[in-house]
Amino acid sequence: MRGFTCLLASLLALVAAPAFAAPERAPEIAFTFDDLPVHGPLPAGETRLDVAEKIIAALKAAGITGVYGFVNGGFAEANPGSEKVFPAWREAGFPLGNHTWSHPNLNDLSAADYEAQIARDDALLQRIGAGADWHWFRYPFLAEGNDPAKRVEVRRFLASHGYHIAQVTMDFADYAYNEPYARCLAKGDQAAVTRLEQAYLDSARENASGFRTLSKALYGRDIPYVLLMHIGAFDARMATRLLDLYRARGFRFVTLPEAERDPFYKPDVDLASTAPDTLEAALAARKLPIPARKVDISWLDQACR
Repeated sequence: MRGFTCLLASLLALVAAPAFAAPERAPEIAFTFDDLPVHGPLPAGETRLDVAEKIIAALKAAGITGVYGFVNGGFAEANPGSEKVFPAWREAGFPLGNHTWSHPNLNDLSAADYEAQIARDDALLQRIGAGADWHWFRYPFLAEGNDPAKRVEVRRFLASHGYHIAQVTMDFADYAYNEPYARCLAKGDQAAVTRLEQAYLDSARENASGFRTLSKALYGRDIPYVLLMHIGAFDARMATRLLDLYRARGFRFVTLPEAERDPFYKPDVDLASTAPDTLEAALAARKLPIPARKVDISWLDQACR
């Protein structure tokens, strides 16, 4: 009798269950690149244009369109010849955005001085960004101000000039690999370069899983992610393998504006909003701890010293 009861319960559960489960929607990711036209040291024999062209070629081969590159005009001014990156990026069909003139940390400046940095870069973008919407702003160091009044003032300035904020909701500290890569190449240490390659991909993989877990825990779904990248020589070396990694993990590539149509990003397109606009900020608002990164990259600073 007990066996029959168990069988009946199993059948009732089967009847109550859906006939099929709806397929999970593919996670979406928008690639963005900071620090155009100069990021990190160059290995011997490479130019800034070489780095950009490798990244552009990898993106185009993957069929990715509308990839924003965030400009620091002062970097171009200080590195003659690097300005060739701008027309190459635009000719590829990729738009440009504002990353301030010289990449200062807002926490170290007054709001007025910071706004002057944005305005100076804006004047450059009016010339080099024509033909696409360049009114997207990425905070250097992702620092939005160390006091509420400063944060509100800069957001007011951005809104008054027609900008949206290019928020970051996925990263894996790609910037940390470019300097050790140049050092290891200079020493001819191929074993160290191989270790860098593996760590880079491991970090991308683990952090993608971590941010997806965080999004689902907070919202019960994948938000469209905005990935922070940099226009560095090691990023160029790894671009094709990195794109393959995200594709193999089921990601669908979208543009920054497409990603930020999601309601999660309302504070970044409606700059009067004070709602959390990063996954970490959403955690903090709920008084939950921010998980530690799973891949240890502390060794990078001493690699090939």
